[in-house]
Amino acid sequence: MAIKAYRPITPAQRQKTTEDYDQITTKKPMKSLLAAKKQQAGKNNQGRITVRHRGGGVKRHYRIMTYNLPKGLTLKVEEIEYDPNRSARIARVKDQNGTYYYVLADTKMEKGTTFKTGDVEVEDSNRLPLENIPVGTFVYAIELTPGRGAQMVRAAGASAQLMAKEDGYATLKMPSGEVRKVLASCEASIGTVSNLQHQNVKIGAAGRKRRKGIRPTVRGVVMNATDHPHGGGDGGRHGSGKAPRTPWGQLTLGYRTRHNKKTNKMIVRSRHEGKRK
Repeated sequence: MAIKAYRPITPAQRQKTTEDYDQITTKKPMKSLLAAKKQQAGKNNQGRITVRHRGGGVKRHYRIMTYNLPKGLTLKVEEIEYDPNRSARIARVKDQNGTYYYVLADTKMEKGTTFKTGDVEVEDSNRLPLENIPVGTFVYAIELTPGRGAQMVRAAGASAQLMAKEDGYATLKMPSGEVRKVLASCEASIGTVSNLQHQNVKIGAAGRKRRKGIRPTVRGVVMNATDHPHGGGDGGRHGSGKAPRTPWGQLTLGYRTRHNKKTNKMIVRSRHEGKRK
């Protein structure tokens, strides 16, 4: 997989790059695995904006993903597809009973390859409990709660390493650098999520962001004082003498907002260790 550059016939194309889509085998998704996706524009069910700078963009259909595959399946990869709702590629797979699923594709999946689920051998793409996976193996699509389905390590190019197994728990080194424990009975898939070069793509043009449904962001220092804590002044240089804050006064850029004390005991080493507190 490589990054494709454009001929610089316009100023935007001088910097813009894109993925080459070489892993994709079809442009037609399976209709039975599609669902309508309504544009929320960053609003919740009360109409309040909870995520700013969202709206517009091209229309998309949601691909119905299966993160909790039944055990005992032998699945054959029918197609590798593009999914506009996520950074990774997805695989259309068919089991021995003729049932189709959409699952996350990894770097080893190709049209025609097969993989299995349940208490199976340790091979690329197979999905099995962490307790049956050797220490040192790279895994993705990891469960947090047994039976709930994959919740961690699902983004393009991501993988976690199984570091240890002890007392019914598996220790994982996450892509963020965090080392945490999960129950060894949780399932995971072996390998690395597809589309490794996703993080290296340069957007290059403002319109490309708008088509993704992302609207412009305005800096606080150019606002009036009534609109932002960073705003106001006589037009000089601002911001360096103030602690960075959100428009509502909440500290940001390094201020910790995690308060989930229930799972603190599962974190062996924080991703912030060694960084400025």
